[in-house]
Amino acid sequence: MAGYKDPENTILMELKDGTVVIELLPDVAPKHVERMKELARAGAYDNVAFHRVIDGFMAQTGDVAHANMEKDYNPGRAGTGGSDLPDLPAEFSKVPHARGSLGAARSANPNSANSQFFINFKDNDFLNGQYTVYGQVVEGMQFVDAIARGEPPANPDRMISVKVAADA
Repeated sequence: MAGYKDPENTILMELKDGTVVIELLPDVAPKHVERMKELARAGAYDNVAFHRVIDGFMAQTGDVAHANMEKDYNPGRAGTGGSDLPDLPAEFSKVPHARGSLGAARSANPNSANSQFFINFKDNDFLNGQYTVYGQVVEGMQFVDAIARGEPPANPDRMISVKVAADA
């Protein structure tokens, strides 16, 4: 695990073009960080589609209920579900929604984040203080930039695997 500051709070997301390394922010959003690690360790994010990818904005994924091909991938429903775990309370902070930041996707209810998240393609300051930020891409942003666009994409890219670096 050489090279990672904190392997227990580092996510390795394998995409079609390479590995994206995400440093989680447990001091900023401990509940969201724990949820991501729990779902990653359970394999829940493996093969889940990026179901909403807007050029110049962000790539959204993490619908473990509806965006996995082995289960019941349905482009019409992808993005409407979460995990079997309870929703999380908002953990808003002063951390900005900068390029490469990981944000918790939710409904209109600020306390409805569950398993879905998005990675910002650019600085999206208008999201600051409204969505929980709980990670930052530190390597492999070029692979995020290459994710197929669409709402949903016709042929969505997937998270091949998502692991906690300490377990890799």
